[in-house]
Amino acid sequence: MTKPESAGHDYDVVISGASLAGSAAAILLARRGVRVALLERRSDPEAYKVLCTHSITASAYPVLDELGLVPALEKAGAVRNHARWYTRWGWIEPRAAPTGPELPYGYNIRRSTLDPLIRSHAAQTPGVDLLLGHQVTGLVREAGRTVGVRASTPEGEREIRARLVVGADGKDSAVAKFAGVPTRTHENKRFGYLAHFRDLPLHDGIAHVWFLEPDMAYAFPNDDGVTVLAVLPDKKRLPAFREDLESSFLAFVRALPEAPPIDSAERITKITGTVNYPLHSRKPTAPGVALIGDAALTSDPLWGVGCGWALQSAQWLAEAVAAAATGRGDLDRSLAAYARTHQRRLRGHQFLAVDYATARPFNPVERLVFSAAARDASVARHMHLFASRLIGPLRFLSPAALAKASAVNIKHRRATSSAG
Repeated sequence: MTKPESAGHDYDVVISGASLAGSAAAILLARRGVRVALLERRSDPEAYKVLCTHSITASAYPVLDELGLVPALEKAGAVRNHARWYTRWGWIEPRAAPTGPELPYGYNIRRSTLDPLIRSHAAQTPGVDLLLGHQVTGLVREAGRTVGVRASTPEGEREIRARLVVGADGKDSAVAKFAGVPTRTHENKRFGYLAHFRDLPLHDGIAHVWFLEPDMAYAFPNDDGVTVLAVLPDKKRLPAFREDLESSFLAFVRALPEAPPIDSAERITKITGTVNYPLHSRKPTAPGVALIGDAALTSDPLWGVGCGWALQSAQWLAEAVAAAATGRGDLDRSLAAYARTHQRRLRGHQFLAVDYATARPFNPVERLVFSAAARDASVARHMHLFASRLIGPLRFLSPAALAKASAVNIKHRRATSSAG
């Protein structure tokens, strides 16, 4: 006897969005025996996200390793993303301890290289059907839960049923909208523009970040000798900046301490950016629905965490729901476990990002830690762990860490007084 259509599934999981989060989730789920439909609204398998920091934090290295992408990234010329940060107290320059291991690292790699690479990896994974040109136009719902999607395809409208629908479709997630997941929005009081330069030398060949309070800038070396250079000024500067975007951008960069020599480098892209990039937070689950990557949480681009968190949230979801997605467990309970992990790992980071997105100067605790990091190697390494999202805010600002920073600054003041 044939089961009624409402009781069947075309796939175990359908994922909307085949960029970093979606492709990673598809691979990790399929390896656990899940049948996955990976939908991508764009028809070009080489499509990629343009507006991005093009950086993967060290916190996501274990995901890259599990995906088997590390050799491919190295071969593609991805740059291990060590960095130095400018502050009013000087440069913070994390370096490995003389007798310690190398500092943890992720990779800087342009999305034009990364997106096609991971999407191709997903398409070649047994159990994954990559469906290009499929745009989700609605959700299929039964008894108060989502049981599939409706999609516009090159062949017309199509309905795809699954136990779980995953929104990996970015900050303006259609899946979240159709599922009625509310969005909590926080204003970002900085705007941002970036451009790509070839053969732009940087001190030690590593990433640079400038904390100018409240303005920001960064230069991230990437694959193929290309550096992504971005400026993120206070929105109060926007009217004057817009009068002549190119001149304003170049003047801003030239005025940076130890400014990258852009006039002797080749700019290979237009200056692109956004004047309004709010921070979004959503509950990462609903009945029959999970959100990963920017669909669940969009942070401030100045921190460069989006790519790393996309990969990590994909891994957390796969670990939590794979068994239930194949009918071997309670899906709602598994989704709740994923939501707890997501919130526990990222809520504190997002809280600090939301606060700093107000374009305020450093607060007293930040002044304490940043000044000490510019003066002491161990505090600088501690900052590296936090910037890499390998430790959370509670450990970053623990009593022991603050005591260490205080001792460093007291010692510095005494040495300065004695020298004077």
